[in-house]
Amino acid sequence: MLKKSSLAVWGVALFIAWNGLLLLFLWSRPPADPDSDGSRRLTADVVRLAQDAEAELERQKALLLQLHRLSGAWNRQHRGALRPPNPTGVAVAAPPPPPPPPSLPSQPLDADGPVLPVLVLACDRSTVRRCLDKLLLYRPSAQRFPVIVSQDCGHAETARVIASYGDAIAHIRQPDLSDIPVPPEHRKFQGYYKIARHYRWALGQIFRIFRHRAAIVVEDDLEVAPDFFEYFQAAFPLLLADQSLWCVSAWNDNGKEQMIDIAQAELLYRTDFFPGLGWLLLAELWDELEPKWPRAFWDDWMRQPEQRRDRSCVRPEISRTMTFGRKGVSHGQFFDQYLKFIKLNDRFVPFTQLDLSYLKKEEYERSFLPKVYGAPEVKVEELQGNRRRDLGAVRLQYSGRDSFKAFAKALGLMDDLKSGVPRAGYRGIVSFVYRGRRVYLAPPADWAGYDPSWS
Repeated sequence: MLKKSSLAVWGVALFIAWNGLLLLFLWSRPPADPDSDGSRRLTADVVRLAQDAEAELERQKALLLQLHRLSGAWNRQHRGALRPPNPTGVAVAAPPPPPPPPSLPSQPLDADGPVLPVLVLACDRSTVRRCLDKLLLYRPSAQRFPVIVSQDCGHAETARVIASYGDAIAHIRQPDLSDIPVPPEHRKFQGYYKIARHYRWALGQIFRIFRHRAAIVVEDDLEVAPDFFEYFQAAFPLLLADQSLWCVSAWNDNGKEQMIDIAQAELLYRTDFFPGLGWLLLAELWDELEPKWPRAFWDDWMRQPEQRRDRSCVRPEISRTMTFGRKGVSHGQFFDQYLKFIKLNDRFVPFTQLDLSYLKKEEYERSFLPKVYGAPEVKVEELQGNRRRDLGAVRLQYSGRDSFKAFAKALGLMDDLKSGVPRAGYRGIVSFVYRGRRVYLAPPADWAGYDPSWS
């Protein structure tokens, strides 16, 4: 790399020096009569110098092409080949890749804060422009928040949109665009296999090639809030300090406008459900996940107990992302019923000036659990009838899978469970607003843990 850099610097210096000499020669010549012999000699000199300059430019062009070829060879050498999927089995888990390089050095900190790259996963949506425009509009520093777009699919129009941003972003391309052999019953899920392959390659680039300490992951159909970067910058030290956390997410699965407290844009929670949709992870987590990364359905795989390992994420009361991508591999599942109604925060919260230590596990449970189980219990009919308004925050208790799903449907919450964990839930508790007041949909106080059979 040092050799390449020296050659590039030498080429640039040579170009500047040559053209500087040409300009100096022209400026230093005295004016002459157009009909004089001196004028004709000057013209001949200029022509000769122009011819020499053209020859020099051709040599510099050859040098730059050589540098380009060296750069491509270096990238191919360090990229690491993707392991082909196993077409014989139906298991989703992938075979282990080669071991990662030992002890990657941490990224240096910028003078004003950590370097947190934003990895944008793109495919064939030219509407990625909407995502990128807001990221570039709101980011406070290009040095602290470099935007890296990883494109799969090879879609030409999307590639042109990404290229139009020039040096404002980095554009990398997933090299393996081939179909993936899948079990016959999974043919309609080919897209999910390709997404998992892309995630693995792109995160490998971020942590193995670029060697970043952490990364914020978004997809090409997300729009971000004005305080998106502020939120992640403030939560990053918390993620480093609390081993019971494994991600910070910008998303509230139950973040429809009528189900949140608009006045509490600064309110954050712990959740046992992996939300995704704009999330921060550390390099150490990728070290853990990469060897067993799945061939498909990566997000549901993340929600399994074997991956979560009783860890939680931070999530906001009001989402810092919203999705505008109805069309995709999921064919609009949940979009019309839930996702298009998610409220995107529109007020900047100075999170870096706030004390977020209340989100550490011990402190959070000391305050959150008494608040939940100290709230008066009500029946779902009382909530729906908007009765007992004098009680303020209330608790609605469920006893099992069926009662949870019945209450969730009745109140407009997302009712699906992944490995027994409700969306946005912490210790089985889902906090939301119903008809203007806080409601905790909660299991009994002697809750014994999640039951994966509830899925």
